[in-house]
Amino acid sequence: MAEATTDGDTYDCEGRLVCPSYVENHIHLDFANTADVPRPNVSGTLFEAIDIWADRKAAGLNNSDDIYKNALQAARSAASYGVGFIRTHVDITDPDLIALKAVLQLKNDVKDWIEIQIVAFPQNGIIAFPQGKVLMEEAMKLGADVVGGIPHLEPTREDGVESVRFLFELAEKYNALVDVHCDEIDDEHSRFIEVMAAETSKRHMQGRVTASHVVAMSYYNPGYMARLLPKLRAAGIGFAICPNENLQLQGRGQSAPIPRGVAPVKTLTEWGFSVAFCQDSIEDPWYPMGSGNPLRNLDAGLHVGHMLTSEYIHRCLDFITVNPARNMGLESRYGVKQGYPATLLVLDARSEKEVLKVHAPVLLSMHNGRTVFTREPAVTTWAM
Repeated sequence: MAEATTDGDTYDCEGRLVCPSYVENHIHLDFANTADVPRPNVSGTLFEAIDIWADRKAAGLNNSDDIYKNALQAARSAASYGVGFIRTHVDITDPDLIALKAVLQLKNDVKDWIEIQIVAFPQNGIIAFPQGKVLMEEAMKLGADVVGGIPHLEPTREDGVESVRFLFELAEKYNALVDVHCDEIDDEHSRFIEVMAAETSKRHMQGRVTASHVVAMSYYNPGYMARLLPKLRAAGIGFAICPNENLQLQGRGQSAPIPRGVAPVKTLTEWGFSVAFCQDSIEDPWYPMGSGNPLRNLDAGLHVGHMLTSEYIHRCLDFITVNPARNMGLESRYGVKQGYPATLLVLDARSEKEVLKVHAPVLLSMHNGRTVFTREPAVTTWAM
């Protein structure tokens, strides 16, 4: 880490693009760097990954030191690509809340160079897991920032609805934001997003709620979508979409044509929703790859969403900057604006298209007025 800059320091951008620091709206730092232990995900499915993680917890393989070390490594990797803000979902379906305590410590330790927002995430369910409601509340008491959920993995539809209502009540109690793993399943009948919309509007929580994944939305019939979209817009729900991960996980076992399994991001964007493209995983049972580079997720999202048009290329960085910042409630202090903290990047590119085309590296990263790192532009010397 570099020392704090002084009033006399200057940096010549030489015409390069300057933008606010990237925002990672959806990742699991406590899962990072755990792939293949205790065993690999042979099927490549989401459900085998969940089983592997449950077995890992049952075997006592998660300890505070390892979680902290792995999460720190993942946070540093993301920061090296220009990420200045992270929302991490942390598994709280553990009676000792080991992961939450480790990531809370990490959040404090890295605050000078990256800001972490923690979601109390019930990986094995709020209703399905013993004492799930108690653990959710304990997580909020310990310092989690956001209330999470996973209604499509609860035992029944009724249990899923109950879990959504509970997590909204908890968010109201702690004046917290909401971010729910919602309908991450290849099932057109998984429609907990409508329950989220209803609860958001009923409780006047517009602008405070994010739905993550929502892959089932890509299966909804046109008639249902026509009724759903106005409800979502009235609720002001934001969306965190993980294109690389859901391309990997979804559509398994389906006959041709195999679905993409990624939410209809172009439709959501055209309707004015705040859509963010996110990493989700870095080498864990769900996804064996991942580096924390937001440009990889942006690239995949625009491709799978049929959004490589001039309109979207010109504002492509919105999907990894202002949109996720809005979802995380950072608007009042985020952006390259007079009077705002200097949390910004200088990119080795002169246009948004060039950034996307070459995955332009970050040459300067600043966080709250401090230099996080600098990098020299790459030089290629041709020998032919």
